[in-house]
Amino acid sequence: MNPTPVLSWIDGLWLDSGDYKDSIDPATGQRIGRYAEGGLKEAEQGISAAHRAFSETSWKDDRSLRAQVLLELADAFERHSEELIDTLALENGKIKPEAEFEVSMVPGKLRYYAGLARTEYGRAAEPAMGKISLVLRQAVGVVGIIVPWNSPVVLMIRSLAPALAAGCTAVIKMPGQTAQTNSLVARILSESVSLPRGVVNLFSELGAAGSKHLVESSQVPVISFTGSTATGRAISAAGAQHLKRFGLELGGKTAMVVFSDADIDAVVPTLEKALTVFAGQFCMTGSRLLVQREIALELTKRLVVRLAAVRVGPAADPLSEMGPLIDKANVQRVNRLVEEAISAGAQVIVRGGPVNQGPLAAGAFYRPTLLQVTDPKMPIVQEETFGPVLTLQVFDSEAQAIELANDSEYGLAASVWTRDLDRALRVGRELEAGTVWVNDWAVVYDEFEEGGFKQSGQGRLNGVAAMDDFVEYKHIALNPGLRLS
Repeated sequence: MNPTPVLSWIDGLWLDSGDYKDSIDPATGQRIGRYAEGGLKEAEQGISAAHRAFSETSWKDDRSLRAQVLLELADAFERHSEELIDTLALENGKIKPEAEFEVSMVPGKLRYYAGLARTEYGRAAEPAMGKISLVLRQAVGVVGIIVPWNSPVVLMIRSLAPALAAGCTAVIKMPGQTAQTNSLVARILSESVSLPRGVVNLFSELGAAGSKHLVESSQVPVISFTGSTATGRAISAAGAQHLKRFGLELGGKTAMVVFSDADIDAVVPTLEKALTVFAGQFCMTGSRLLVQREIALELTKRLVVRLAAVRVGPAADPLSEMGPLIDKANVQRVNRLVEEAISAGAQVIVRGGPVNQGPLAAGAFYRPTLLQVTDPKMPIVQEETFGPVLTLQVFDSEAQAIELANDSEYGLAASVWTRDLDRALRVGRELEAGTVWVNDWAVVYDEFEEGGFKQSGQGRLNGVAAMDDFVEYKHIALNPGLRLS
């Protein structure tokens, strides 16, 4: 354990708030370090530094500099990948392969947006004879980035990379639950020799004072937020007085739609991983299984065996297949939702639940749970559980499958399993989700957008469209004085 509290990184300096909190290993409940809790002061100082960097340096106008910084950051993250993987696994609870997966996505995103920084352009046209119009895409200004604890490294970079590529400066509120990881990320950011002071500012906060100030400040025109739908609604309302722009990736309730002609041998292991990756603490967790009646019994039998065999344990054990939830409070929350669903009529197929005995009892472990339901309006079906709990619904027809999949306020992602390509495309077009995977799950590419329909958010991250949150369009109309004889 590092006895020295890790600090906030503001305007190129390490700042100590004097308010120290513990960092906890969710697999053991033991303290692994301390950190200086950020808040209002750090948000204010970060905004001041970011505003100065935006106004007084060449950052917003020098796309070559921005590309260079993004490339330097990609190299820095690669240099520190092993240390970052170890810290993330210890503090966040992810098993090592999952932590490695998260960290491995970072350099590619930074390099992709380095390319976009160099190729970013507006357009020009001659709308009338002798008249020339230019459209410029210019950086909005200071961006507030609010990051969740479930995948803090990649989700922060997913917002920061396009913001920097566009020419914005940033104040980042990282979650207190991953403060040791956050501090390492800040140290990695600080290694970019070309990054001007104040362009990126970062603090860790368990509370909400700093986040609240970012949302309410008139000097922060854009907020990029990943988190719950309830919080997304709340911050949207708070920022409305400034007509603040929000890029929101919010909750999800991913439907895994399995038709009778699907390859069951391929489906079952993917269903298990879709539920257990990050212990179900993932906005794209495959939490709703919709299976056609003809194969429902066979698929359920195989899935029961698979879920019951999942080896729950700490990241320190290389045999672990699923890590803990972030803390015991979330174990209690998830278990309460399951108990309420059972009381309301859900049929238990695999109970799973909290690990209350043995060496894992000190940690926040929750074994995978499978419940069969017939009422699609049950809260366990409709509400995001954020844990390894899967509901099973049986359907008869393609139309019914689409109806059940779309019966949700969420629309982040869905997965369709069938050997019929026409059906896959037909169903994919009808599903109300921002991402649809066919015979797969959780496939993400830097070049292709992701984001939610309905209450799963607004705007897009990844791809070219991610830049739109961070730019303003400016029309410049020129009259060169051309006259016809």
